[in-house]
Amino acid sequence: MVTPETLKFLEDLKNNNNREWFQANQDRYEKFKQNYRQLTEAFIEEMAKGDDTLKHLEFKDCTFRINRDIRFSKDKAPYKTNMGIWMSAGGKRSWTAGYYVHIENGNGFIAGGIHQPDAEVLKKVRREIDGFYEDLEEILADKDFKKVYGSLDNENALKSAPKDYDKNHPAIEFLKLKSFTATAKLDDKDYNSSDFVKQTAKKLLVLKPFTQFLNRALATE
Repeated sequence: MVTPETLKFLEDLKNNNNREWFQANQDRYEKFKQNYRQLTEAFIEEMAKGDDTLKHLEFKDCTFRINRDIRFSKDKAPYKTNMGIWMSAGGKRSWTAGYYVHIENGNGFIAGGIHQPDAEVLKKVRREIDGFYEDLEEILADKDFKKVYGSLDNENALKSAPKDYDKNHPAIEFLKLKSFTATAKLDDKDYNSSDFVKQTAKKLLVLKPFTQFLNRALATE
């Protein structure tokens, strides 16, 4: 489970997002890191039961530094106020589709897929959709997918058909996407459940056929 101490630390950090407060609360940060490791390792173990491409993952492959990269951001707050766990067979530094858990007071969610891929990856995914959109439609029509996620996210989708694709293509709404993800909210009360990891992993694994479709696209030349 996510400990109450972790959630309180993140909330207090949000209200005191500065180096002085952070340095004065290093003991709380150390406890946060312990919970972060415990949760991540528990998620890897549980997820690997349903997706064995994840079984080699370690804590370092799935987690993020608490420091924000503020070089190009208007928001100069130095620290992240959430806990993020990314599980992908290729690790953090690849475009391999995977699964994500975002733990944050009032803003938690789970997701999977590929977020804002570069031009080459985007081209490969669109090519896969172009040729095999029926496969994608079947995946998205699954009752469990629809129950948990509803549909794919359409954040920042193109307004018109991408270059080289006909506006009347039967999968044009998928081809307009610039990210290929599905998202479901987490309720704050979920964090305190003793089976939080097991139940959340169950929902994430609903996305396995979707991630397999995307990774199939990436495997093409």
